[in-house]
Amino acid sequence: MTAMTSHADGPENTPADVIDGPFEPEPAAVDESVATEPVALDSLDDFEDDEARERALRAGLEDFELDESDRQLLSDEWDDEGLSPAERALPVLAVIGRPNVGKSTLVNRILGRREAVVEDKPGVTRDRVSYPAEWSGTHFTLVDTGGWEVDVAGIESKVAEQAEVAVSLADAVVFVVDAQVGATASDERVVEMLRRSGKPVILCANKVDGPAGEADASYLWALGLGEPRPVSALHGRGTGDLLDAVVAALPEHSEHGTLRPEGPRRVALVGRPNVGKSSLLNKIAGAERVVVDETAGTTRDPVDELVEIKGIPYWFVDTAGIRRRVHQTSGADFYASLRTQAAIEKAEVAVVLVDASVPLTEQDTRVISQAVDAGRAVVIAYNKWDLMDEDRRPFLEREIERDLVQVTWAPRVNVSARTGWHTDKLVRALETALDSWDTRIPTGRLNGFLGELVAAHPHPVRGGKQPRILFATQASTRPPRFVLFATGFIEAGYRRFIERRLREAFGFEGSPISISVRVREKRRRR
Repeated sequence: MTAMTSHADGPENTPADVIDGPFEPEPAAVDESVATEPVALDSLDDFEDDEARERALRAGLEDFELDESDRQLLSDEWDDEGLSPAERALPVLAVIGRPNVGKSTLVNRILGRREAVVEDKPGVTRDRVSYPAEWSGTHFTLVDTGGWEVDVAGIESKVAEQAEVAVSLADAVVFVVDAQVGATASDERVVEMLRRSGKPVILCANKVDGPAGEADASYLWALGLGEPRPVSALHGRGTGDLLDAVVAALPEHSEHGTLRPEGPRRVALVGRPNVGKSSLLNKIAGAERVVVDETAGTTRDPVDELVEIKGIPYWFVDTAGIRRRVHQTSGADFYASLRTQAAIEKAEVAVVLVDASVPLTEQDTRVISQAVDAGRAVVIAYNKWDLMDEDRRPFLEREIERDLVQVTWAPRVNVSARTGWHTDKLVRALETALDSWDTRIPTGRLNGFLGELVAAHPHPVRGGKQPRILFATQASTRPPRFVLFATGFIEAGYRRFIERRLREAFGFEGSPISISVRVREKRRRR
C-alpha cells in the first residue's frame, strides 16, 4: 500500500538508485555541471514575497521546452463551483413482491443500467435501496426492496419489515407477481397489506416473455388490484406501458419523498464482512435503516442514507463487505464487491471499519489500499473498542501504530457501533479529512516552501548530475495533486521526503497526496 502515487514524464524516467527507506538528505557535492544549471527554487531568496517568487519562476520556465499540456496546467484557473440543492422532493415508487419474482431485474430495467445486485435465487436483495429514476420527463425515486414473506424468522423477517417500511414511505407501489407461477397465498397476504396502506398500486405480471404468457397474466385479475401489466423485466417487454401507468399514478407533489440535496458530502462505510458497518449506520441514523444480522455478508447493495449531524447533512453509504479476493467470489457476492468499489469511487471520504477484537488482517490492509488508490479521503475506525480489556488496550495501541505505518496520516477513531460510543469523534475526523481533501496551497506559497526545503536539503547528486526543481504547482484537489517541473528525474525517496514535509507544514490529515514530476529540457538557442 502506498500513500502517494507518482510518475515522471521526460527522457530520464528510471532512477539510478531508488530509495526504499525513509529519505535522509545528504550533502550535495556540486560540480561544474551543476553550477551551470538554471536558476531554480533554492536560488530565489532575494524575493520578499511568494507572489514575486512565483512570477520569477514562471518567467524562468520560458527557457525550457514546454508542451501544450504544460501550458494548460500553468494557465488553469481554479473554479470552486457551489452545489445547489434539488428544487423539490421527488415522488417515491416502491417495488415489492415475494422473493425471486424479478423485482431487482425490473429495477435495473427501469434505471436502464445494472445497479441492483441480481442472481437467480431468492433472498439476494435484503435492504431497501433508493435510486433516482426518470420516465417521459417525470423524475421519481425508485425503491428496491427484499422479498416479502409471511411467517418467517431470522434475517428473512427483518427483510420483510424493511419492505413494509418501504410501502409506508412510498407514494405509489409496483406489486410484482410471477405470472408463470400465478398468485400464491403469500401474494394474497401482500395484497391485504397493500390495501391497508391505501397507496395506489400498479400490478406487474412479470416473466411474460411472449403472447402465450399473457393468458397466464390475465388470471391475476383475481387479486382485485386492477389490470395486470404483462412485463418481461429480463427482456424489457411491456416495461414502457408499465411505466406509463406508474407516471399516471404518481402524485405531482410527494407526501413522503425527502429533498435530495446535492451538496452533502458522501461517506462510504467500508471494511471486510461482519465488522459492523450496517450497525454503525443504524446508530448514526438513529433508526433501523439497514438489515443487521450475525451472518457475514448481510449487505449486498450499497444503501444511501441522508443523516444530519450537528445540523450538517451527510450521505452515508453502507456497502457490502470486501472479501479476500473479488475474483474468488461468485454470484451475488461478486457483484456486491463490484458495487462496493463503485460506491467508494463515488464517495468523497471512506470510513474503513476494523474489528479491534482481532489483529489487523491482510484483508483489512487491502480495504485501506482500495480507498487510498481510489483517491478518497480516509478515516480508520476501530469498532468494538468497548469490548477490549483495559490491560489489553496499551498493547493494542502499539500494534496499531506498527500495522498502520503506511497510513499514519489517516485519522483514527475508536468507536462502538453497537452502543454509539465515540461516534461524535468520528464526525470530527470526517470534517478534518474532508477539509484536507479540499485543501489548496497557493502557488506562490508552495514554491516558497519548496525553495526553503530544497535549499536546506538538495536532491542527491547521481552520476555527476543534480536535478533541480524549477517550478511547482498544485494541479487539483480531491485529492491534492502536485506537479513538479524539474531538470531531471526526482527519486522516489526524495518525493516521499517532500510529501512528509508537505504534511508537516500544511496538514493534509486524512487525505492521500499525489506528486508527479515533469522532466523538461532547456530550449536550445538558435
